Amino acid sequence: MTLIDKYGRPLLNLRIAVTPRCNLRCDYCHREGEECSLNKATEEMTVEEIVRIARIAVELGINRIKLTGGEPLMRKDLCEVVKGIAAIPGLKDLSMTTNGSMLAARAQELFACGLRRVNISLPTLNSEVYRKLTEGQIERVLDGVKAAVKAGFQPVKLNMVVLNGVNVDDVHDMMDFARQTGTILQLIELDPVNIDDAYFSVYHNFLDKHEEMLRQKAVKVETRRFMNNRHIYYLPDVTVEVVHPTENGEFCAHCTRLRVTSDGKLKTCLMRNDNLVDILTPMRRGASDEELKELFVRANQLREPYNKTL
Repeated sequence: MTLIDKYGRPLLNLRIAVTPRCNLRCDYCHREGEECSLNKATEEMTVEEIVRIARIAVELGINRIKLTGGEPLMRKDLCEVVKGIAAIPGLKDLSMTTNGSMLAARAQELFACGLRRVNISLPTLNSEVYRKLTEGQIERVLDGVKAAVKAGFQPVKLNMVVLNGVNVDDVHDMMDFARQTGTILQLIELDPVNIDDAYFSVYHNFLDKHEEMLRQKAVKVETRRFMNNRHIYYLPDVTVEVVHPTENGEFCAHCTRLRVTSDGKLKTCLMRNDNLVDILTPMRRGASDEELKELFVRANQLREPYNKTL
């Protein structure tokens, strides 16, 4: 079975925030749309709770799961989470998004546990710009990228949020780096989530010019139907994806995602926190699998495009 919302969109992807904690402070981070503070002490879901939620989701037709945060690698038991989810029958894809700064030491272990893809946040190759944006050290991230490629993750994607006046001119250097490392570059427009309006107005940069450049150089262009209709540009020696986010009606019209917040709530839309469905509390009170499935069904019924073009 596959859950379909009232706009005809299938529910195929689940993003699970396994922790709200992070070791970096990226200016542009949307924190998966969660309202909780990164500095607030919150009880994290256990390995067993995360795996059970994932199993329920897969039994309902969701076949792609991405682990997010915060920074997932802040959890010492992350490999146990990965093992548990990877063993679920019917799961087609298990991936993780990370800032990469702690990945070098754990890439091989995570691959052995069943993780198969990683998205690594890398807004620039300039160490000083990186430090100002994230308060981190770029060398650790570059080591993480290389370790992920060596471990066998396929593909390794580099998430580059393009910021006006900061890294717009770095796109070609990032394409070269992706070419050299055998990774895929993902250009992402800034999301107006968990950042103030002033920051968004200054740093938001439309990717139309970059996309036109890619279109002219590409030998093939693919549209990912079940990933918000985003475009993939296959150049002769590098692949680049372009993500126009939530202010784009096309993005919302083809959304196939549901999120699980770090405190165990089903979140229907990155942009909304007014229709969360608590799944963790009923689980801890002894809810059956069928009762938990009904909560997924309810959340799916609440899904709707934030920008409606349907």
